[in-house]
Amino acid sequence: GMFASAEGKRGGQFYTPASIVKTLVAVLAPHHGQVYDPCCGSGGMFVQSEKFVQEHGGRIGDIAIYGQESNYTTWRLARMNLAIRGIDSGQIAQGDTFHDDRHPDLKADFILANPPFNISDWGGERLREDKRWQYGVPPAGNANFAWVQHIVHHLSPTGVAGFVLANGSMSSNQSGEGDIRKAIVEADLVDCMIALPGQLFYSTQIPVCLWFVARDKKNNRFRDRRGSMLFIDARKLGTMIDRTQRELTDADIAKIAGTYHAWRGDKDAGTYADVAGFCKSASLDEVRGHQ
Repeated sequence: GMFASAEGKRGGQFYTPASIVKTLVAVLAPHHGQVYDPCCGSGGMFVQSEKFVQEHGGRIGDIAIYGQESNYTTWRLARMNLAIRGIDSGQIAQGDTFHDDRHPDLKADFILANPPFNISDWGGERLREDKRWQYGVPPAGNANFAWVQHIVHHLSPTGVAGFVLANGSMSSNQSGEGDIRKAIVEADLVDCMIALPGQLFYSTQIPVCLWFVARDKKNNRFRDRRGSMLFIDARKLGTMIDRTQRELTDADIAKIAGTYHAWRGDKDAGTYADVAGFCKSASLDEVRGHQ
């Protein structure tokens, strides 16, 4: 984290702030099966996932990790990061996830990712017929919805995913992005959307959000949540740790994850209720009204 802060944008290319990683892990609660990150940077998602398993009585090895990273130096950092923690890094591949998917047949139980925001030079014009674009061909000038569809493509039939995207992903209508987003919403894949506060990242002041998607909202976790999705506004949370940097506290993360698990029907999370200005459970019809 200190290195990423000193390096600025360059350091942020492979470092996701720990509080964001912890939030993704706390919401998804990966406890078994295959965990995948298609743009794994230095491997922080895997480290936090293993910590979660151990803190909840499991063992290293209860989850199998799969990842890919395009930058060779960063890939080596990930391998080292996992090695010093005794985590198997044998399935962490190096290469371009879009053009050389090293796990083409993987269907993961949990996917966690922080894709690079708004990438324009991802070579999309060479992938117009790709089988991953089930909900529409993503624009060649922005990879955001290519990442979303790559992630959905790699989910198991009961898999869940959580990932970071720029806020523009929630409203952009450029180059067909609105149609892709609408198709994903209409397919009832979106489980939860979380708006985050600013100044969480070392490398950018772009406001970001967390997307959570589920292949099967009926069997996923506890309550049948087909036809509905949860919206959480966490923009007022977080504490400034220095003049430029904000961090979500453990209490903030617990509030966010607890709200999601209550909505999901986890018997240990209490009863869910909408809270004005913080969280709302919306039906698909309500969402359609705001498309």
